[in-house]
Amino acid sequence: MKLIVALGNPGPDYARTRHNAGWMAADRVVDRFGLTGGGSKFHSAFLDGRVAGEKVVLIKPQTYMNRSGLAVGEAVRFYKLDPADLMVLVDDVALPVGKIRLRAAGSAGGQNGLKDIQRVLATPAYPRLRIGIDPPGRVPTVDYVLQPFTAAQRDELDPALDAAAIAVETWIAEGIDKAMTKHNAE
Repeated sequence: MKLIVALGNPGPDYARTRHNAGWMAADRVVDRFGLTGGGSKFHSAFLDGRVAGEKVVLIKPQTYMNRSGLAVGEAVRFYKLDPADLMVLVDDVALPVGKIRLRAAGSAGGQNGLKDIQRVLATPAYPRLRIGIDPPGRVPTVDYVLQPFTAAQRDELDPALDAAAIAVETWIAEGIDKAMTKHNAE
């Protein structure tokens, strides 16, 4: 079984903001693979189904970004998962919009959702798929990530969200190393 965790902030004020790129990628996964559910579990919106023959649970924590570890910890404990069976979808200001990067482990890189997950899991060794949202430039990062994408950024983001869904499928079917080889080169 695999757990996909999409990081973002709940509510209509945040729906199309850069910080919700993880949720946007999760929506592509849901659409592509027909995950169903629509319920609530683990302080999260909850969907499940099968991807590449594997049982998959997808959650969107409703705890706000900086408390994402609460939802992740509950789900990992409930399903008795190894952190390697977890994939976190998250925005990244260090990547240009339109780019994705998979990692098997690593630092939180200043991302508060990842920091909280690492705190709860007591390890940085869990896969994550980072979705580029562009560096903030002169705008303070906290303000930048809570703003919507520009029209030009949306044009670049759209194919990246599709690529993210395909990368998640590769991770499930072939493992993180093959997924990184295939999708980090693009």
